[in-house]
Amino acid sequence: MFTDPIADFITRIRNAQAAHHEQLVVPGSRIKLAMAKILEREGYVAEAKEKAEGARKMIEVTLKYLGKTPYIRSLTRVSTPGRRVYRKANELPRVLSDQGIAIVSTSAGLMTNKEARKRKLGGEVLCEIY
Repeated sequence: MFTDPIADFITRIRNAQAAHHEQLVVPGSRIKLAMAKILEREGYVAEAKEKAEGARKMIEVTLKYLGKTPYIRSLTRVSTPGRRVYRKANELPRVLSDQGIAIVSTSAGLMTNKEARKRKLGGEVLCEIY
């Protein structure tokens, strides 16, 4: 059993891209589905959907490539179970001069750093993507 399901999700995406897989299937959870939907909305993955395999829910992510180059160049975990990283709205990171995004867990749910800044919400910075 792994202790950090978010880090596992991020690592599975990185590994699938390195192997040039078209899709990946990960064990489902609400936070991973919300992260996948943000990646889909921001254009980093083609599709993210939840599907049930018996009693277990799974998340199927279809990756995007530009030729053989993946759309996600970097996907890093910021806050870990051993070192939580919280930021106020005006201290949220600007990933690659705001060309990338950070996924932030706020009191209003998961959102990008840009959305959180507009809504003046701070929270836990989960990961950075560009």
